[in-house]
Amino acid sequence: MATAPPPPRDPSTKTVGELVTDVSMQTSALVREEIELAKAEIREKVDKLIKGSVVGIVAGVFAFLALILIMHGIAWLLNDLFFDTNVWAGFFVEALIFLIAAAAAGYFAYKSLQAGAPPTPDHAIEEAKLTKAVLTDGDKADSGAVRADPTLNYPSEARENS
Repeated sequence: MATAPPPPRDPSTKTVGELVTDVSMQTSALVREEIELAKAEIREKVDKLIKGSVVGIVAGVFAFLALILIMHGIAWLLNDLFFDTNVWAGFFVEALIFLIAAAAAGYFAYKSLQAGAPPTPDHAIEEAKLTKAVLTDGDKADSGAVRADPTLNYPSEARENS
């Protein structure tokens, strides 16, 4: 037959070691419960993101199909308004408009990629240099170098300008 655990002792009669053990065990239990809560929250949010993504993809497919029909209608409208006998001309005019839009978007993408290349962490490198300067040359760092504030979450240029 299983024996019941002993009744809890009065905290005033416990030794310091027992109190430290109790606090340690309660802290561990609290941390484990917080981790489980965080996992549950993340799982719930990921499920919502997946459901929203699937519905968004379906909506995008339907919008794409509608766009095809709209563009087909515009090509026929161009044919009726400007090219009475040549049915193909409206489609080629519309294709030319799409090619111009694609070229403009491609140029924009090229310029954006050029501006972002190479992907180096410039701010982190700058902060590392400042930290190294502070650690190696403490006297020189006090003479005007900007120190990183670890409590702030903005780039070092903003710190220098403030």
